[in-house]
Amino acid sequence: MRSTSVVPVVRYLLLDRFTYLVLPWEWAGFGFVLDAVILRLTPAGDGGQRWVGGLAAAFLVVFVIGLQSVAKALPFAMALGVGRRTYHLAAGAVAVGLGVCFGLVVTLGRLVERATGGWGLRMAYFRVPFLLDGPWYLAWLTASVSFVLLFAYGMAYGLVHRRAGLTGTMIFGAGQLAVLTLAAVVTTWLHGWADVGRFLTGLTAAGLTAVLAAVAALLLAGGYAGMRRLTV
Repeated sequence: MRSTSVVPVVRYLLLDRFTYLVLPWEWAGFGFVLDAVILRLTPAGDGGQRWVGGLAAAFLVVFVIGLQSVAKALPFAMALGVGRRTYHLAAGAVAVGLGVCFGLVVTLGRLVERATGGWGLRMAYFRVPFLLDGPWYLAWLTASVSFVLLFAYGMAYGLVHRRAGLTGTMIFGAGQLAVLTLAAVVTTWLHGWADVGRFLTGLTAAGLTAVLAAVAALLLAGGYAGMRRLTV
């Protein structure tokens, strides 16, 4: 395997097709069935759409795939002579490719969902309120960016796990919770929740997508810097 070529590394990662291509939608299908059963067993009420959250399973599995792409697949790739830079570029390409394709699946699912009256149950499975309930092209973009972001976030966890083990990974997660808690305390201390609320309510789906894209880009750039210093 040549260390300067990205395509063979992409193929290496996608050798595990079940994990990368099937597993997210297997869990999404399980969530779909579970949501449908729950809606069948509960009163429909007089409201409009019946929102459910089973689609989140696909996003969570993509996060795990991103994690294992570094924690599990990276050491063997490096043993084959793949360079860190090449591996990171290949993993990033897989993240973007999966994000675009999976975003398309969500967009097509929305179309079928609208055409069938929410699968005959008024179920809004693919049409996530605010995020994926707008024009198809914006929903495609938002879903794609979200998948890429979670893959990159999983890669960050994988890098931490390779460098610091399970303990370091737990500290990494706890540190993020601590930062969020500190931010909440500071916001409360400064009486800033009204400003936070105005910012969030003024944010459009397109604006939120841009924020998510910026975070994903930062994670991928930071991941490259972290991978260069990684010892396997």
